[in-house]
Order: sequence, then C-alpha cells, then structure tokens
Amino acid sequence: MIVERHPLEPFVPEGAKLLMLGSFPPAREKWSMDFYYPNFINDMWRIFGVVFFSDKDHFLLPDAKRFDKNCIINFLTERGIALFDAATAIIRTKNNASDKFLEVVEPTDIRALLDRMPDCTSIMSTGQKSSECICTAFGIEQPNIGGYSEFFHEERMIRFYRMPSSSRAYPKPLMDKAEIYSRFFKEIGLL
Repeated sequence: MIVERHPLEPFVPEGAKLLMLGSFPPAREKWSMDFYYPNFINDMWRIFGVVFFSDKDHFLLPDAKRFDKNCIINFLTERGIALFDAATAIIRTKNNASDKFLEVVEPTDIRALLDRMPDCTSIMSTGQKSSECICTAFGIEQPNIGGYSEFFHEERMIRFYRMPSSSRAYPKPLMDKAEIYSRFFKEIGLL
C-alpha cells in the first residue's frame, strides 16, 4: 500500500473565523483545479454558490468544465474561511476518494492550525472521516449532521459543526445540502 502525503498547504487567510476540514483530496487525475474540492463532480463549490449567491454555477469558469480557483480564493479570503483536511497522510484501500476506503496514517495537527488562526471560533467537517478525526483529536462526541459540539482550545471556545458531505455519493440532493449549510453559515455570522 502506498502512503500519500497531502498535496496542498493549508489555506489560512488572515483573520480566518472558520476552519473547514475535509478528509483528503481525490487522486490527482480527478482534479479540475489545483485547490480544495477540485473534483468537478463534487458539489462543495456549487453549495457555496447556492448559499452565498443563489447560483449553483457561480464558481464555475465559463467553459463550465472546471471551477474558478481565483474566484474561490478571493471569496474565501474576504469571508475569512480557512481550508485543509483532517488527514495529512493516508492510504487508499481502493482507488477512489471515498471516506470508507481511506486509512488515516497521519492525522492533521488541528491544534497547530488553530494556533495560526486566533480569530477562529468554528470548525466544520465536510465528511464522516474528517468528523471522526476531529472528535478523536479533541475528545468530543460526534454531533448529528447540522449540529455541533463545543470544546476549548487554550482559552478559546470552539464549536465543531458536522456538515453533510459534498460528495455526490452522499445521498442528499444539492439543494437539501445547501439548506443545511445556509443555516450553519447564518448561525456563525458569515451569511
């Protein structure tokens, strides 16, 4: 089995208030851009488009075959949203990005990420594997989808929100996922 190291650096804009943690990027051949949630069939950037702009195609390039990385980065920077994944090294037990077939070899040092983000008071997981890693790291219970658990990092109260996966393999329509994300972003004051 091959151990894969994370191919991206954490995206941490100055003043970030939210840390989004997925599980791990898909294999490089599935990427439509060199950034997070790069698989064109993943709905994360469509969910963001619906939630913030009422347009699922807002973050698509005009050729509609890939996402607009610069538009996404500008948006995330403006809103104070940081991105990384809950695993820094994994083994794929099957040749896909499904959480079911990822074995975490090295979890991300989430505490070190939070140390770089003094304004961050919320962490959001975008899948089952990332939720498990976060709960293990902080010794907290896994909340229901759309719910949260609280913990302290140093002297700062952090809310950990478990969100539905943006993968199309997760059996929920785009608009239903967007509704849950919309409630979350309103609750943390980013919408």
